[in-house]
Amino acid sequence: MLATTYLAYPHYLSPGDNSWQLTAATLVGLMSLPGLAVLYGGIVKKKWAVNTMIMAFSAFALVLVVWVLWAYNMGFGHSFIHFGSALHDTVVGRPSPVLASSSEQGRALLPQAADLPGPPLRLPGSTLVYFQFVFAAITPLLFLGSVLGRMSLKAWLVFVPLWTTFAYAVNAMLLWGGGFWAQAGALDYSGGYVIHLAAGTTGFVAAAVVGPRLAADRERFSPNNLLLVAAGAGILWLGWNGFNGGDPYFASADAAAAVLNTNLATAAALLVWLVLDTVGGPRRPSFLGAVNGMIVGLVAITPAAGFVNGLGALAIGLISSVVVWCSFNLAARRFSLLRRVDDALGVVHTHGLAGLVGGLLVGVFADPRMIEYPLAARAGHGYLRASGAAGLLYGNSRQLLVQAGAALTVICWDALVTVGLLKLIEKVLRIPLRYSQAELEGGDAVIHHEEVSPSEPRPGWEELAPRRPLHEPALVPAREVS
Repeated sequence: MLATTYLAYPHYLSPGDNSWQLTAATLVGLMSLPGLAVLYGGIVKKKWAVNTMIMAFSAFALVLVVWVLWAYNMGFGHSFIHFGSALHDTVVGRPSPVLASSSEQGRALLPQAADLPGPPLRLPGSTLVYFQFVFAAITPLLFLGSVLGRMSLKAWLVFVPLWTTFAYAVNAMLLWGGGFWAQAGALDYSGGYVIHLAAGTTGFVAAAVVGPRLAADRERFSPNNLLLVAAGAGILWLGWNGFNGGDPYFASADAAAAVLNTNLATAAALLVWLVLDTVGGPRRPSFLGAVNGMIVGLVAITPAAGFVNGLGALAIGLISSVVVWCSFNLAARRFSLLRRVDDALGVVHTHGLAGLVGGLLVGVFADPRMIEYPLAARAGHGYLRASGAAGLLYGNSRQLLVQAGAALTVICWDALVTVGLLKLIEKVLRIPLRYSQAELEGGDAVIHHEEVSPSEPRPGWEELAPRRPLHEPALVPAREVS
């Protein structure tokens, strides 16, 4: 009788790569929940904390459902819409689900990107789907920061899945899934354009369409808990190791370099922002300013993390922090458009502009000696020429033009989609984009009948409160003790 031998892994799977991708995906997921939920919940006024957290959690859940039902294959599947007869000019993939056993346990494939540099993936499809999902999910949570304090939850619940379908999936295919800009050579290592430039554009346009917060909220929107802001910001910073470290799809040397470069750029940007706050406009360093600098560094290095060396990472952190600080503190006061549009948390600066600057600087600092995918020599020892990218400083002026073209595409497409979807929700579906006046004034207490820290118990709380055991003595206030 023959013995049966079971194998733990299919022949294609690398346990190391798979475990790293799942870990990296979890780190990115933590950036959303609780990271951004806690960060935003601490930054907003106390009356908007619950609403902010509900919108964050609901968006995360919505994107997952949309992603597995049709959006993943729109960004990473077979060609559906393309220019002429050239499949490499693909704009979007064919919408279809990824829920079958073959989709989850079969080998991960990127059909449109098959002819781009890189070895075959050694992951199951479910790992790749989940890894790309957490990137898709964090993007609406980022532009949520632009419309806090007035956009209605009903409109939000409709807008997020539609935007994921018609904006995010297209961006992903164009730059990551083997579509037009990927084939043209555009570089976006981990989402400077697909995520951050898209979030900044969408947030700013949505803020303009939805309208501003109440005047009282806009004039004084002080944080309700800086300790929560610190916790959320810390999760964001360290979670970014998975954000940029996971994008080669392998537990590789380039993944390690991307993690180090991410932290270098972030540290430089944070310190530069603190110095500018001290000697510039505010003339006093602030913790929120440090958080802004941190975010700018994280965002700006994202499109470049595995393509630049350490000096390039430091330069990107420094340059992006100076540019965005000037935009945030000077341009926002001088340009009427930036004054009129109520981008609550300045997402257009810290994500939109930072993503744009970082994406363009890839075209300057990309070092061809930073090897993403080495090619094994014929004898199995050493490397032949491998996949690296060269920027302007290394003799490739074309790269900067390609980066600019990809950025312009994302900005124009996402702005158009955002306006169209919001008008569809308001005019056709008849869903108000804003809360009513009473809801805007009351915030969480009126909208959700919940508060992040109620000042007094609400009616009926006694039914939910735990009963004190009969043998436990009641506590007597000190002033009543004789």
